[in-house]
Amino acid sequence: MNEDLRVVFESQNRQNCADRALVLTSLGIPHELVDDGASCAVVVPASVSARAAMELRLYDEENPPPKIAARAVVERHDPMPGLVGYVLVVCLVAGMAGYSFFGSNWIAAGRVDGELIRNGEVWRLFTALTLHAGVKHLLGNLVFGVFFGIFAGRLLGSGFAWLAIVLAAAAGNAINVLLLEPTHRAIGASTAVFAALGIVAGYVWKGKLMRQDGWSNRYGPIVGGLALLMYTGTGGPNTDIGAHLLGFVCGFAAGVLLVRYGKVLKNGISQRFAGVLAIGLIVLSWIVALGV
Repeated sequence: MNEDLRVVFESQNRQNCADRALVLTSLGIPHELVDDGASCAVVVPASVSARAAMELRLYDEENPPPKIAARAVVERHDPMPGLVGYVLVVCLVAGMAGYSFFGSNWIAAGRVDGELIRNGEVWRLFTALTLHAGVKHLLGNLVFGVFFGIFAGRLLGSGFAWLAIVLAAAAGNAINVLLLEPTHRAIGASTAVFAALGIVAGYVWKGKLMRQDGWSNRYGPIVGGLALLMYTGTGGPNTDIGAHLLGFVCGFAAGVLLVRYGKVLKNGISQRFAGVLAIGLIVLSWIVALGV
């Protein structure tokens, strides 16, 4: 081209220039790509510059740049009050059960018992979460409970996190009892541990706290949660896999629901009330179970 040339598109991205050049090629409009190393431009003869500019404008309108979703702002809460409460409650119950406080057999009084729960002893859905078969069982649930509790507490705040964990775990126990034979018996905080994992997965997924521009990221929290469930919750001959799975499922549902209450989670008074309610449910359940 030796005639007068006009720039109809310019960019530092050579691919963008190449795309516009391809548009002009398809329309039979003569053009050249000029690249100085720092940026490039599409130039056309002055006689067709008006048409070229119009065609490129139409192309841009039909092919707008993809919108990049803004990252969700994650409110960070202090998880320590809930973690301290969890450790104290579980260890206190373990010690009192070991020494048969109030002259009671705490295991018999508080374990999941399918027949008794079906007959109305629903407090067992809560008391069983604080009982353990031995030191190894106790330590395992303490470690994993603290680990997953840190994430739940940071996302939801200690009060709401542990209230949701207690309620979701109790719901998981209830469903598990209904699905199994009345002779089913179980103890342990593992249902609560996997409820905490489910809450984190559900809250992160529904709240879109990870970038959502690809399927791997959209479903990453779900896949990650299930992977952890499979890795940590399905081993051992005495593992209650159903309770673990249902704890996770109920926790996931709770996490999804809690996304709607972001403003309430920021309220310190509501957080404290939720925390007291979580502990109150456990204490009240044990008062009823022991008849004290």
